[in-house]
Amino acid sequence: MSQSDFYAIDSVREIRLYFFQSNWDEILDSLYVVGERERLAANVVVDGNSYLNAGVRYKGFSSYSENRIKNPLNIDLDFIDNGQNHLGHKKLKLSNVIQDPSFVREALSYEVARKYMPASRANFANVYINDTLIGLYTNVEAVDELFLENHFGTSDNAFFKGNPESLDLNGENSNLSDSPGPMIDGYFPFYKLKSDNEEDWFALQEFIDTLNNSTDNISEVLNVDRALWMHALNYTMINFDSYVGYAQNYYLYQDRHGRFNPLLWDLNMSFASYRLTDASDHWDGFTIEEAKYIDPLQHLNSFSVQPRPLIRNVISDVTKKRMYLAHIRTIVEENFDNQDYMSRCAQIQTKIDASVLADTNKFYSYSDFTANLTSTVSDLVDYPGISELMDDRSVYLLGLEGSLNIPDVSNISESVLNPIVGDSIWITADVSSLPSSVHLNYRLSENDVFTALNMMDDGLHNDGLAADGVFGAIIPSLSNHTDYYIYAENDSAGRFSPARAAFEFYSIDSRLRFNDLVVNEVMSNNQALQADQDGEFESWIEIYNTTDYTLSTTGLYLSNDSSDLFQWQIPDTTILPGDYAIIWCDQDVTQYGLHSTLYLDKLGDSLFLSNTDGTLIEAMYYPEMEQTSSIGRFPNGSGDFTEMRPTFHEKNTDPADGNYLTEQLFVYPNPANNSINVRYNGLEDGVIYFYSLDGRSIVAQASINAESVLTINTSSFEDGFYMVKTVFENAQLTQKIVITH
Repeated sequence: MSQSDFYAIDSVREIRLYFFQSNWDEILDSLYVVGERERLAANVVVDGNSYLNAGVRYKGFSSYSENRIKNPLNIDLDFIDNGQNHLGHKKLKLSNVIQDPSFVREALSYEVARKYMPASRANFANVYINDTLIGLYTNVEAVDELFLENHFGTSDNAFFKGNPESLDLNGENSNLSDSPGPMIDGYFPFYKLKSDNEEDWFALQEFIDTLNNSTDNISEVLNVDRALWMHALNYTMINFDSYVGYAQNYYLYQDRHGRFNPLLWDLNMSFASYRLTDASDHWDGFTIEEAKYIDPLQHLNSFSVQPRPLIRNVISDVTKKRMYLAHIRTIVEENFDNQDYMSRCAQIQTKIDASVLADTNKFYSYSDFTANLTSTVSDLVDYPGISELMDDRSVYLLGLEGSLNIPDVSNISESVLNPIVGDSIWITADVSSLPSSVHLNYRLSENDVFTALNMMDDGLHNDGLAADGVFGAIIPSLSNHTDYYIYAENDSAGRFSPARAAFEFYSIDSRLRFNDLVVNEVMSNNQALQADQDGEFESWIEIYNTTDYTLSTTGLYLSNDSSDLFQWQIPDTTILPGDYAIIWCDQDVTQYGLHSTLYLDKLGDSLFLSNTDGTLIEAMYYPEMEQTSSIGRFPNGSGDFTEMRPTFHEKNTDPADGNYLTEQLFVYPNPANNSINVRYNGLEDGVIYFYSLDGRSIVAQASINAESVLTINTSSFEDGFYMVKTVFENAQLTQKIVITH
């Protein structure tokens, strides 16, 4: 059993809930009816690990009923104890496996989806309440801050769930049309804000406006490839309890480039367990037989009862349509045409067989469980056998338009075997079937957007002879980690290489040279000068890109131990030429941003920045520091280290600008509230005075020792401006400060 991966498919978890009230079920029912998403406290034991005072509520729509014993559960481990988590996971989402006699639909669908786009992991858990077995649940990874950090490197951007407050089978629901009008509150009933910033509603409205009214600019606000993969997965696996059916059950997250990324959710009724849609061809529902042959272009080729701009306005572009069909072909070829899905179904069922047999609250019989992989199970509705559906559907999808004369991309080569950062490199490929266009798409970091270049077969692009079927293009300047893929199309079909692009791609790693990236500044004793995003004062390191090229931290390591250069692998971050990145050394890697496992010794230590192969990029030593100072390079990025006034994420300035602490009065924090510190970096003692701007003495004179810190209580000061004056035998220094409570 995998302990590190809570959602490993080869494991069946055990989750035990202990409620304090004997009428817990009645309370949970009442909370569900109220709909305020309040929770009931319970102690939770996950695989033997205890978590006190977690919050529990029922979840779901059609999967919930007050008459059921086995209802879907949403468990918040940090409901009362902030930060409480199990293997990093705060929320547990447990589906009760209704409308799926096979038990495998949700877990299998997520497993397929993860090959092509960010998607939740899923396995199974036996759930007990007060030591009574309730049954076997599907255990699905929450789309939350941890998920977003893992897949996007951020978690605090605009984040929405497409779920209407009340599903209307005759309405638009969360279809991303602009029908609600210009007032932002018109969108409130259809989308749930999952981020903390109310201003994010305007980002969603701008996205919807562009999607509906400025189709030429869709790629600026939408990760188009992710949308194509989501539609391709929904249509291939007939997952119609989704955007393609009644416009619900998906997330939207805005990445650091301002593009919304659609994310799948709630796949328990995939493989045609849900057969309702407002697509024109099947507006009144569809049969199992019809499900096998549903056109994945139905919202384009016919009309929609309600608008579907995320499909129609994207694939109305002929190239995007060919890309979409290429994605469908890849899903079918890699999972269904080769019968891989049936092998996975059998393996999953074998793993959960005993748990299904023991589940006395399951909604179907054990014989239904074993039969539904291949045969229809009839209950309130008919649940198609998965192979009964997908074998015919695979044949149909592989016979769609553009299934013949598909371009083939092969013999991809790179002109430089061991490139270094900044090199230009030619990419060439053989492309068959008379392509009308071939594009090389590249990026300089895994969090960047791909840039498209035309590949040419004219004999002028390192491509051999003109019209010989070899196409070439040049990436003008390599980062230390460069990704690329190729897309080719003719007048009927398109092909990606690799087939899972843009989720998968080819990569070129170029070794950084010594001092391409440098440690530019270190503050090891930060007590009050610069807080991180959570308001905490931690030690920090500033990294600076000295080159003319964009660099990535992919594959780089930071260490303070020369015998172990691989202490901490830096997460991928793009650093532009002449720009900076801040690494917090607080040993709290769960926080947003670059938070390392390293600890900076306040008494001084060494730092090493290295490549994956252990070659050094930077090595330096920092001495003991005061709370008021850092050590930084001057000239910026290249000079020797010297003590200085901290310049967080900024250029280390010239001594003439007063940045160095030598012979300087330093007052911090400024602005201040309840206390203020004064430091003088001279060699003599002095006297300090506080004045209001009108010259009134505020604090009696106090002595200040050279190279020491004096703390003054300012809690009784009124808000406003004040002057700090320090008098020495040979000097008199004055600085303005601000007090604000």
